[in-house]
Amino acid sequence: MAGSHRNFCPSLSKPGGRRAFYFVLAALLLWPGAAAVARAQEGPYFVAYNHHMEEPGNLEIEFEPTTARPNGGSRFYSGLAEFEYGATSWWTTEVYLEGQSTRQDSTVFSGYRVENRFRVLSRDHWINPVLYAEFENISADKTLKEVVGFDSQNDALEPNAVARRGLEREIETRLILSSDYKSWNISENFIGEKGFAHQPWEFGYAFGLSHPLGLAAFPFQGNFRNFRAGLEVYGGLGTADRLTLRDTSHYVAPVLAWSFPHGLGFKISPGFGLTNPAYKFILRLGVSYEFSGFGRHLRSFFGRGES
Repeated sequence: MAGSHRNFCPSLSKPGGRRAFYFVLAALLLWPGAAAVARAQEGPYFVAYNHHMEEPGNLEIEFEPTTARPNGGSRFYSGLAEFEYGATSWWTTEVYLEGQSTRQDSTVFSGYRVENRFRVLSRDHWINPVLYAEFENISADKTLKEVVGFDSQNDALEPNAVARRGLEREIETRLILSSDYKSWNISENFIGEKGFAHQPWEFGYAFGLSHPLGLAAFPFQGNFRNFRAGLEVYGGLGTADRLTLRDTSHYVAPVLAWSFPHGLGFKISPGFGLTNPAYKFILRLGVSYEFSGFGRHLRSFFGRGES
């Protein structure tokens, strides 16, 4: 995906910049620990979305590190910090900050994304549609948050000094179709992505399937509130000029999520490439914490300030 060439991402290859980058990521992880929270409703997925929205007034902060190594290249580690807020029962909005570090190269801040999801139907139905729109302002991105078009592991071979000069401003849309059936969640995502620099539409998909493991009878149930396991399958579908499954990346990834009391949650997903353009192995981790009633507390705080 080509973009206009600008020096967008400041290099963090110097020791001071790298320390600052990791300090910010550590702060994002430690900050929520000082507040009371509630467990999020979303499933264990990393790429697919389901129809469960963030509770109105709640703020969830999540950090997702990802690592992979392209053939003939160096291993990289990316980090995605997510701030998700439930604006209403039918509207969830989210801001992403992301960066990556590549061995034998450098560490860079790679940009931000702003996402909005809109639930079409207020009550649960057999199929629950959700509309998704995201603005991306990224460069040297290696978060692998979605796979579209002809994305491949070769994209990660470009040095950061070169990749960060190519700013990509894009709009990503999704049609999310999700169903809950006898404790199972089944989610289908159809993805379309379009750059502002006259590139053609790029398409992709993500399917998710998950189910609770039901560990209530185990002796350690007091330490773990819930386990949920599932599977994701995702990949690219070419472009508007060439809709195809050939020469595209496809992955299968088991997922496991578990949550502690008071809202702290973890998830993990090892992903396996099914085609030659795909990475052979991707490891994703996630840690999240949710502020219950964040919006109410924020309004109360500013209300006192005005009196």
